[in-house]
Amino acid sequence: MAAPSQIALPLTLQKAGTPARIAIGAANQRAAEALADPSGWPFGTAMLTGSARSGKSLLGRWFDEQCNGAVIDNADRWNETDLFHRWNRAQETGETLLLIASDSDGAGWEITLPDLRSRLGAALHLQIGQPDDAMLADLIEIHAELRGLALGEGALTYLLPRITRSFAEIERVVATIDRLSLERKAAPTMGIWRDALDAVQGPEQARLL
Repeated sequence: MAAPSQIALPLTLQKAGTPARIAIGAANQRAAEALADPSGWPFGTAMLTGSARSGKSLLGRWFDEQCNGAVIDNADRWNETDLFHRWNRAQETGETLLLIASDSDGAGWEITLPDLRSRLGAALHLQIGQPDDAMLADLIEIHAELRGLALGEGALTYLLPRITRSFAEIERVVATIDRLSLERKAAPTMGIWRDALDAVQGPEQARLL
């Protein structure tokens, strides 16, 4: 399945009537494609991991809406016996089950219940990686659009080489640009972009090359 650069989700994210969107790139394309067609999941079960603010929960909401599957967010925080019973119930009903881990890569999810460990060990494991430049650009534009923020001409050219490759950092930088623009009552320009990077990442990382 060829993934578009963005998937429009039939969900409300912030404003009523505004569809939420998620950027699709090398970091999450495999996960998005697997969620779009769960027919091949081993035992109808998949586990999704990824860093903070990487869109795990949003993908889970999209899967729930599009495929009528069951989604358990922060599954690694569940009582293991309860989670094992929930897995068994999904097997009995033929329901597809998506488990989303709160831990960034799932490494901290140490399952001690042997039966649950063996079941989930056979599940499809999906991980969202770090965004590349194309995805970074999409993410910056999406966060700005959600805020009704016009970043200004040349913003992506300036920000892309300097911003940390982190989903959470991208969101914070755009939020800081928005805040500084409002505080200064000025449209974003290089001065605001630079100060936002300084505030979020520190002056060393924001220094001009």
